[in-house]
Amino acid sequence: MNKSLKDIKHLVIDMDGVLYVGNQPMACLPEFIAFLRRAGIGFMLATNNSGLTPTQYSAKLAKMGAEVAAHEIITSGTATAEWLARKYPPGTRVHVFGEDSLRQAMTDVGFVLADEDVAVVAASIDWSVNFEKIKRAALLVRKGALFVATNLDPTRPTEEGLIPGTGAIIAPIAVGAEQQPVAIGKPEPTMFELAMTKMGATPRTTATLGDRIDTDMLGGSRAGCSTILVLSGSTERPEAEAYGPDFLFTDIAHLLRAWEEQLTL
Repeated sequence: MNKSLKDIKHLVIDMDGVLYVGNQPMACLPEFIAFLRRAGIGFMLATNNSGLTPTQYSAKLAKMGAEVAAHEIITSGTATAEWLARKYPPGTRVHVFGEDSLRQAMTDVGFVLADEDVAVVAASIDWSVNFEKIKRAALLVRKGALFVATNLDPTRPTEEGLIPGTGAIIAPIAVGAEQQPVAIGKPEPTMFELAMTKMGATPRTTATLGDRIDTDMLGGSRAGCSTILVLSGSTERPEAEAYGPDFLFTDIAHLLRAWEEQLTL
Protein backbone atom coordinates (compact mmCIF):
# COMPACT_ATOMS: atom_id res chain seq x y z
CA MET A 1 0.00 0.00 0.00
CA ASN A 2 1.56 3.27 -1.09
CA LYS A 3 -0.95 5.56 0.59
CA SER A 4 -0.76 6.68 4.20
CA LEU A 5 -3.54 7.07 6.74
CA LYS A 6 -1.91 10.41 7.60
CA ASP A 7 -3.16 11.82 4.28
CA ILE A 8 -6.82 11.17 5.11
CA LYS A 9 -8.63 14.24 6.44
CA HIS A 10 -12.22 13.14 5.81
CA LEU A 11 -14.06 9.83 6.06
CA VAL A 12 -17.31 8.53 4.59
CA ILE A 13 -18.16 5.67 6.93
CA ASP A 14 -20.57 2.80 6.38
CA MET A 15 -22.41 1.56 9.49
CA ASP A 16 -23.75 -2.01 9.18
CA GLY A 17 -20.81 -4.40 9.43
CA VAL A 18 -18.38 -1.57 10.23
CA LEU A 19 -19.54 0.22 13.38
CA TYR A 20 -21.92 -2.53 14.50
CA VAL A 21 -23.71 -5.69 13.39
CA GLY A 22 -27.39 -5.50 14.20
CA ASN A 23 -27.49 -4.12 17.74
CA GLN A 24 -24.01 -5.34 18.65
CA PRO A 25 -21.34 -2.60 18.54
CA MET A 26 -17.88 -3.32 17.22
CA ALA A 27 -15.02 -3.28 19.69
CA CYS A 28 -13.65 0.24 20.26
CA LEU A 29 -16.62 1.97 18.61
CA PRO A 30 -16.76 4.90 21.09
CA GLU A 31 -12.97 5.15 21.07
CA PHE A 32 -12.89 5.24 17.27
CA ILE A 33 -15.40 8.09 17.02
CA ALA A 34 -13.58 9.97 19.80
CA PHE A 35 -10.28 9.51 17.95
CA LEU A 36 -11.68 11.00 14.74
CA ARG A 37 -12.90 14.08 16.60
CA ARG A 38 -9.65 14.42 18.54
CA ALA A 39 -7.55 14.08 15.38
CA GLY A 40 -9.68 16.63 13.50
CA ILE A 41 -10.77 14.10 10.88
CA GLY A 42 -14.12 15.10 9.44
CA PHE A 43 -16.62 12.31 8.89
CA MET A 44 -20.08 11.48 7.67
CA LEU A 45 -21.84 8.18 8.27
CA ALA A 46 -23.41 6.96 5.04
CA THR A 47 -25.52 3.82 4.99
CA ASN A 48 -27.49 2.09 2.28
CA ASN A 49 -29.92 0.94 4.96
CA SER A 50 -32.80 3.42 4.90
CA GLY A 51 -34.85 1.55 7.50
CA LEU A 52 -34.22 4.25 10.13
CA THR A 53 -34.05 8.04 10.02
CA PRO A 54 -30.76 9.85 10.78
CA THR A 55 -32.23 10.81 14.18
CA GLN A 56 -33.02 7.17 14.94
CA TYR A 57 -29.52 6.09 13.87
CA SER A 58 -28.05 8.77 16.11
CA ALA A 59 -30.05 7.37 19.05
CA LYS A 60 -28.96 3.82 18.21
CA LEU A 61 -25.30 4.82 18.21
CA ALA A 62 -25.71 6.75 21.45
CA LYS A 63 -26.90 3.56 23.15
CA MET A 64 -23.62 2.01 22.01
CA GLY A 65 -21.63 4.85 23.53
CA ALA A 66 -20.91 6.69 20.27
CA GLU A 67 -22.06 10.31 20.03
CA VAL A 68 -22.91 11.13 16.40
CA ALA A 69 -25.38 13.87 15.50
CA ALA A 70 -28.23 13.31 13.05
CA HIS A 71 -26.74 15.88 10.65
CA GLU A 72 -23.60 13.71 10.45
CA ILE A 73 -25.60 10.78 9.05
CA ILE A 74 -26.81 10.17 5.49
CA THR A 75 -29.02 7.23 4.54
CA SER A 76 -29.80 6.06 1.04
CA GLY A 77 -33.33 7.29 1.78
CA THR A 78 -32.32 10.86 2.57
CA ALA A 79 -29.90 10.82 -0.38
CA THR A 80 -32.70 9.65 -2.67
CA ALA A 81 -35.00 12.41 -1.41
CA GLU A 82 -32.32 15.07 -1.97
CA TRP A 83 -31.60 13.70 -5.45
CA LEU A 84 -35.28 13.77 -6.38
CA ALA A 85 -35.67 17.28 -4.94
CA ARG A 86 -33.18 18.53 -7.54
CA LYS A 87 -35.45 17.19 -10.29
CA TYR A 88 -38.99 17.69 -9.00
CA PRO A 89 -40.63 20.68 -7.26
CA PRO A 90 -42.24 20.59 -3.82
CA GLY A 91 -45.73 19.15 -4.01
CA THR A 92 -44.73 16.37 -6.41
CA ARG A 93 -46.71 13.20 -5.74
CA VAL A 94 -44.51 10.26 -4.74
CA HIS A 95 -45.45 6.70 -3.94
CA VAL A 96 -43.22 5.09 -1.31
CA PHE A 97 -42.61 1.35 -1.21
CA GLY A 98 -40.73 1.16 2.07
CA GLU A 99 -40.67 2.10 5.71
CA ASP A 100 -41.78 5.24 7.54
CA SER A 101 -38.19 6.54 7.48
CA LEU A 102 -38.35 6.82 3.67
CA ARG A 103 -41.76 8.47 3.84
CA GLN A 104 -40.35 11.05 6.23
CA ALA A 105 -37.37 11.69 3.95
CA MET A 106 -39.78 12.42 1.09
CA THR A 107 -42.05 14.72 3.08
CA ASP A 108 -39.03 16.52 4.55
CA VAL A 109 -38.14 17.79 1.05
CA GLY A 110 -41.75 18.81 0.34
CA PHE A 111 -43.12 15.86 -1.61
CA VAL A 112 -46.69 14.61 -1.20
CA LEU A 113 -47.19 10.91 -0.50
CA ALA A 114 -49.77 9.26 -2.73
CA ASP A 115 -50.86 5.91 -4.14
CA GLU A 116 -52.26 7.12 -7.49
CA ASP A 117 -51.29 9.66 -10.16
CA VAL A 118 -47.69 9.81 -8.97
CA ALA A 119 -44.57 11.07 -10.72
CA VAL A 120 -42.22 8.81 -8.78
CA VAL A 121 -42.16 5.39 -7.16
CA ALA A 122 -39.43 5.42 -4.49
CA ALA A 123 -38.59 1.91 -3.31
CA SER A 124 -36.50 0.59 -0.45
CA ILE A 125 -36.53 -2.07 2.26
CA ASP A 126 -40.05 -2.95 3.40
CA TRP A 127 -40.33 -5.27 6.40
CA SER A 128 -44.05 -5.89 5.79
CA VAL A 129 -43.85 -6.51 2.04
CA ASN A 130 -46.77 -8.33 0.45
CA PHE A 131 -48.22 -8.97 -2.99
CA GLU A 132 -50.57 -5.98 -2.90
CA LYS A 133 -47.69 -3.57 -2.26
CA ILE A 134 -45.61 -5.12 -5.05
CA LYS A 135 -48.58 -5.01 -7.45
CA ARG A 136 -49.37 -1.35 -6.70
CA ALA A 137 -45.78 -0.21 -7.20
CA ALA A 138 -45.37 -2.22 -10.41
CA LEU A 139 -48.59 -0.84 -11.89
CA LEU A 140 -47.57 2.74 -11.09
CA VAL A 141 -44.21 2.21 -12.82
CA ARG A 142 -46.00 0.75 -15.83
CA LYS A 143 -48.17 3.90 -15.94
CA GLY A 144 -45.06 6.04 -16.34
CA ALA A 145 -43.82 6.87 -12.84
CA LEU A 146 -40.05 7.18 -12.44
CA PHE A 147 -38.83 4.06 -10.62
CA VAL A 148 -36.12 4.93 -8.08
CA ALA A 149 -34.44 2.58 -5.60
CA THR A 150 -32.57 3.75 -2.54
CA ASN A 151 -30.08 0.94 -3.20
CA LEU A 152 -29.82 -2.53 -4.69
CA ASP A 153 -27.96 -4.37 -1.91
CA PRO A 154 -28.82 -8.07 -2.24
CA THR A 155 -28.06 -8.75 1.43
CA ARG A 156 -27.43 -7.03 4.75
CA PRO A 157 -25.41 -8.28 7.76
CA THR A 158 -27.19 -9.19 11.01
CA GLU A 159 -26.37 -11.23 14.11
CA GLU A 160 -28.08 -14.17 12.34
CA GLY A 161 -25.91 -13.80 9.25
CA LEU A 162 -26.57 -12.23 5.86
CA ILE A 163 -30.28 -11.71 5.23
CA PRO A 164 -32.13 -10.40 2.13
CA GLY A 165 -31.53 -6.69 1.57
CA THR A 166 -33.28 -3.95 -0.36
CA GLY A 167 -32.29 -5.34 -3.76
CA ALA A 168 -33.91 -8.66 -2.95
CA ILE A 169 -37.07 -7.05 -1.58
CA ILE A 170 -37.72 -4.74 -4.54
CA ALA A 171 -36.68 -7.21 -7.26
CA PRO A 172 -40.30 -8.40 -7.74
CA ILE A 173 -41.33 -4.83 -8.61
CA ALA A 174 -38.66 -4.61 -11.31
CA VAL A 175 -39.62 -8.01 -12.70
CA GLY A 176 -43.34 -7.26 -12.57
CA ALA A 177 -42.95 -3.81 -14.13
CA GLU A 178 -40.32 -5.03 -16.61
CA GLN A 179 -38.17 -2.03 -15.73
CA GLN A 180 -35.03 -1.62 -13.67
CA PRO A 181 -34.93 1.23 -11.13
CA VAL A 182 -32.54 4.15 -11.01
CA ALA A 183 -30.35 3.38 -7.97
CA ILE A 184 -29.14 6.24 -5.76
CA GLY A 185 -27.25 4.53 -2.95
CA LYS A 186 -23.85 2.89 -3.05
CA PRO A 187 -22.09 1.91 -5.33
CA GLU A 188 -23.34 4.98 -7.21
CA PRO A 189 -21.18 8.03 -6.36
CA THR A 190 -24.17 10.18 -5.32
CA MET A 191 -23.99 9.52 -1.57
CA PHE A 192 -20.22 10.01 -1.47
CA GLU A 193 -20.48 13.29 -3.36
CA LEU A 194 -23.25 14.47 -1.04
CA ALA A 195 -21.19 13.52 2.03
CA MET A 196 -18.12 15.36 0.72
CA THR A 197 -20.21 18.45 0.00
CA LYS A 198 -21.53 18.44 3.57
CA MET A 199 -17.96 18.11 4.93
CA GLY A 200 -16.43 20.64 2.56
CA ALA A 201 -14.11 17.86 1.42
CA THR A 202 -12.52 16.81 -1.87
CA PRO A 203 -11.85 13.27 -3.12
CA ARG A 204 -8.11 13.81 -2.66
CA THR A 205 -8.47 14.10 1.12
CA THR A 206 -11.36 11.64 1.55
CA ALA A 207 -11.51 7.90 2.13
CA THR A 208 -14.48 5.58 2.29
CA LEU A 209 -14.57 3.07 5.15
CA GLY A 210 -16.75 0.03 4.62
CA ASP A 211 -17.16 -3.74 4.69
CA ARG A 212 -18.48 -4.40 1.18
CA ILE A 213 -16.53 -4.41 -2.05
CA ASP A 214 -19.57 -4.11 -4.33
CA THR A 215 -20.93 -0.99 -2.59
CA ASP A 216 -18.50 0.79 -0.25
CA MET A 217 -15.27 0.15 -2.16
CA LEU A 218 -16.69 0.43 -5.67
CA GLY A 219 -18.72 3.53 -4.81
CA GLY A 220 -15.81 5.22 -3.10
CA SER A 221 -13.55 4.52 -6.06
CA ARG A 222 -16.15 5.91 -8.47
CA ALA A 223 -16.25 9.09 -6.40
CA GLY A 224 -12.44 9.36 -6.52
CA CYS A 225 -11.87 8.51 -2.84
CA SER A 226 -9.32 6.25 -1.19
CA THR A 227 -10.72 2.96 0.10
CA ILE A 228 -10.49 1.33 3.54
CA LEU A 229 -12.00 -2.16 3.81
CA VAL A 230 -12.70 -3.93 7.12
CA LEU A 231 -13.41 -7.65 7.43
CA SER A 232 -16.03 -7.34 10.18
CA GLY A 233 -19.03 -7.49 7.86
CA SER A 234 -19.75 -8.95 4.46
CA THR A 235 -16.29 -9.53 2.92
CA GLU A 236 -13.91 -12.43 3.58
CA ARG A 237 -10.13 -11.95 3.47
CA PRO A 238 -9.44 -13.86 0.19
CA GLU A 239 -12.01 -11.73 -1.66
CA ALA A 240 -10.67 -8.56 -0.02
CA GLU A 241 -7.05 -9.31 -0.93
CA ALA A 242 -8.05 -10.16 -4.49
CA TYR A 243 -9.82 -6.80 -4.82
CA GLY A 244 -6.96 -4.81 -3.32
CA PRO A 245 -8.37 -1.81 -1.43
CA ASP A 246 -5.97 0.98 -0.48
CA PHE A 247 -6.12 -0.19 3.14
CA LEU A 248 -7.29 -3.49 4.66
CA PHE A 249 -8.00 -4.06 8.37
CA THR A 250 -9.70 -6.70 10.49
CA ASP A 251 -12.07 -4.17 12.06
CA ILE A 252 -12.20 -0.59 13.31
CA ALA A 253 -10.22 -1.51 16.42
CA HIS A 254 -7.36 -2.66 14.17
CA LEU A 255 -7.72 0.49 12.06
CA LEU A 256 -7.71 2.68 15.17
CA ARG A 257 -4.45 1.20 16.44
CA ALA A 258 -2.76 1.57 13.06
CA TRP A 259 -3.97 5.15 12.59
CA GLU A 260 -2.84 6.23 16.05
CA GLU A 261 0.59 4.66 15.45
CA GLN A 262 1.03 6.45 12.12
CA LEU A 263 0.08 9.82 13.60
CA THR A 264 2.72 9.44 16.32
CA LEU A 265 5.55 8.69 13.86
